[in-house]
Amino acid sequence: MKQEPHNGAVNPLPPVVAALFLVIMGIEVAFFLGARGLVGGPAAVGWRLSALQSYGFSGEIFDWMWLTGTWPVAHLIRFVSYPFVHGSFTQSLFVGVFVLAMGKMVAEIFGSLAMLAIFVVSAVGGALAYAALLNDPAWLIGGFPAVYGLIGAFTFILWRRLGAVGANQSRAFSLIAMLMGIQLVFGLIFGASADWVADLGGFATGFVLSFFVSPGGWARMRGKIRHE
Repeated sequence: MKQEPHNGAVNPLPPVVAALFLVIMGIEVAFFLGARGLVGGPAAVGWRLSALQSYGFSGEIFDWMWLTGTWPVAHLIRFVSYPFVHGSFTQSLFVGVFVLAMGKMVAEIFGSLAMLAIFVVSAVGGALAYAALLNDPAWLIGGFPAVYGLIGAFTFILWRRLGAVGANQSRAFSLIAMLMGIQLVFGLIFGASADWVADLGGFATGFVLSFFVSPGGWARMRGKIRHE
């Protein structure tokens, strides 16, 4: 008797999403174990601080590169390395959960390479917004600007779907409005942080990039350019 194929209740994660999650949490687990002396010896206690200084993004370093016209690779890599360095286990866990949720949805609709491009380019966009709009000496670390880029792509998906049925497309921005509102409340309670500028920059980057990397997006944009 022929058996029907088993359809799982949950679709498997795209490999690129699982890989991003494992890298983010793997680094955090190493910091966690090192801080408790379980791996790496005495030097491991300072792994997080060392990673922040080596891979975190600094607006002051960016200003120096811009003014001097010098762009060392060791500093350029900070644009894409800072999302993998977090200040705490809790921060990395929240980022990981968002990567699993938003990354899965975006990768299934846009494709894995497009999803990865949005994650990386949004991290760069968030860092540029942080450096250009602020004069903050604090280091920028954590994957939220890249995650907000995925939220921007998810917003684009909703925006297109609402437009296709003639619904109010502004409803697609309710998620980002809610998240920014939560950040405002937490800022008022626990002290304001300028990281929201990078988050918003990542969101805008992810939303705009979706016009090009969504299925058929590049062809649509090329057609519009030709008709102008």
